[in-house]
Amino acid sequence: MVLTIAAAVFVFGLLVLVHELGHFVTAKLTGMRVDEFAIGFGPQLIAVKRGETVYSLRAVPLGGFNNIAGMDPEAEDDAGERGYARKSVWARMLVILAGSAMNFLLPVFLYWGIFFFSGVATPSTEPVLGMVLPDRPAAQAGLLAGDRVLSVDGAPVGSWQEFASAVQQGGEGTSHALVISRGGEEQELSVSPAYDKTSERAMIGVMSSATMEHPGAVRSAQLAVQKTGSVIYMMVYELYKIILKLSGAELAGPIGVAQMAGQVAQMGFVPLLNFTAFLSLNLAIINLLPIPALDGGHFVGLCVEAVIGRPMGPRFTYYAQRVGIALLLLLMVFATKNDVVRVFLGG
Repeated sequence: MVLTIAAAVFVFGLLVLVHELGHFVTAKLTGMRVDEFAIGFGPQLIAVKRGETVYSLRAVPLGGFNNIAGMDPEAEDDAGERGYARKSVWARMLVILAGSAMNFLLPVFLYWGIFFFSGVATPSTEPVLGMVLPDRPAAQAGLLAGDRVLSVDGAPVGSWQEFASAVQQGGEGTSHALVISRGGEEQELSVSPAYDKTSERAMIGVMSSATMEHPGAVRSAQLAVQKTGSVIYMMVYELYKIILKLSGAELAGPIGVAQMAGQVAQMGFVPLLNFTAFLSLNLAIINLLPIPALDGGHFVGLCVEAVIGRPMGPRFTYYAQRVGIALLLLLMVFATKNDVVRVFLGG
């Protein structure tokens, strides 16, 4: 539980800090007055004022905000030319997009650090177990990292692909007899695959062994950009499938994400950084959706203003924001329901 809380605070805190820092820096650079830079919501735990800005840490570490003068149409704007609404459309667009831009850049930095300092793993074709995931069928059957699989159900195994194909035969619940070599001695074990919702197939929870390559700084940067691009493509495709199916059964809320962070943290700090990079890209993409109250909704409003030459009316903006907030709350309730079913009811 302590590890889960610590991992969740680290992941949420880093993502929010980077996102809000993007808004903060660009607001300052474009001459806007920022009254408060806050990490978290709720009561202030720590508040320090430097210049015109209060820097605060709040009790609920699930978000953050920048209080930019003149951004709230209902609040009194005493910032004059330094108010958000008084700046050009292009300056406001820059400030709005900067948060997601930082969430796109963070994974590049994280992946670069992982590749440069920890190396790049190249999967081996040998039928040798690398990572054995905890609480999965392989771990429950007694399999360990480093075990070499000699046969499955009496059929010799000569490669990782042959092993993976053999244990998937028969699907979920099918018992397979394995002969493995461990420390020079042969052992017999039995394992039954379980259905994995993420990959949508029966799996036993193992990864192949790998050889490590340590690229230089430039090559690590190239690999980091490629990795970030491939993850973005995969996320956009998965989002498209969710919208197409009109199903949010796989959505996870704060409870689910915190649980996953704790599980990943048990594997080590590098896997936790990988998970953080994944969530950062997820946050960037979701936040750019054209929904009022999200940055994407603000950006669409600014695009309309740029076309028609004037801001949309305050009444329209007010109701659009309320609709956006209602949609987000509904989505949060649905995701939290999924969390409760998965975490507490085992669904």
